[in-house]
Amino acid sequence: MNTELIVLAWGCVLALVHVFAAVRVKTRQYGTKWNIGARDEELPPPEPLVGRLARAQANFFETFPIAAAAILIVSVAGLGDRWTAIGAVVWLAARIVYLPLYALGIPKVRTLVFLISVAGILMILRPALF
Repeated sequence: MNTELIVLAWGCVLALVHVFAAVRVKTRQYGTKWNIGARDEELPPPEPLVGRLARAQANFFETFPIAAAAILIVSVAGLGDRWTAIGAVVWLAARIVYLPLYALGIPKVRTLVFLISVAGILMILRPALF
């Protein structure tokens, strides 16, 4: 299996980390009864960490399909090279760093790390576009 597909598999693991991190802190605030219930009731505003992890999760799921598609395109078309592999690793590493930065509320560095992850996606897509 190529590097890009290995990175995609780890991206799936990171997606699960996002889901469970967000629900864990939300359950801590709203309780187990909320978590296992229908979740129909109105909730008080989330604590800052709850909101940040929910937004980090949403951001990940906005860009993960793009990264996954890029990796699948270059893998299926046989366009992968050293630079697409590096781009995939850059994307994953940046997304791993992004989560704690967002959780800690560090805005400027977080945005820079997000842009690095986008650069990684563009590195993956390069041979498919040019």
